Amino acid sequence: MASENIKNKNNEDYEIDTLTNDRLIKDHSYDGIRELDNDLPPWWKWLFYITIVFAVVYLIRVFVFKSDDLIQEQEYANEMENVATAKTAKSAGAAEFHVQLLTDDASLAAGQEIWTKICAACHLADGGGLVGPNMTDDYWIHGNTVEDLYNVVTNGVIEKGMLPYKNQLSDQKRLEAVSYILVKLQGTTPANPKAPQGKKY
Repeated sequence: MASENIKNKNNEDYEIDTLTNDRLIKDHSYDGIRELDNDLPPWWKWLFYITIVFAVVYLIRVFVFKSDDLIQEQEYANEMENVATAKTAKSAGAAEFHVQLLTDDASLAAGQEIWTKICAACHLADGGGLVGPNMTDDYWIHGNTVEDLYNVVTNGVIEKGMLPYKNQLSDQKRLEAVSYILVKLQGTTPANPKAPQGKKY
């Protein structure tokens, strides 16, 4: 590498690479390699300046103005308060909802729609049972009351492959589906009924 010695304004010696015109740091080499003394790229320096400004503003907001949205303890307290409020509202709503058999045409039609879209995949459209049990006979695995079926639809039976629908269907929709089973399917004769399972009621 060709280089020449020059002096800067402070009368210090530097070597300049005559091919690239890069300035070399005097007496700074390692294993025969001399490090360039070039300026940092402008984008890097501006990014560094921006991070300094951001840090100053952040520290002032947190420690001087005590900004609630930046203090972790306050943020945690706010989130816990929101969760508690949601639980209270949910409990109040659940207390007002009564699980009772629906027999009106509108509810049963809504229940049939839910059955066709969701339940028929495992129980067949006529309720004869496929992966899931037969819903038309007198044998029930988890009980045959409206409360029993509503609980199964709500919480599922994971070990049997039955998913919980409490987060997918509203209380009313789950009750409509259960009512359709008990009013319209139970006691019918499916085309290819599955063998009885559970206890006879």
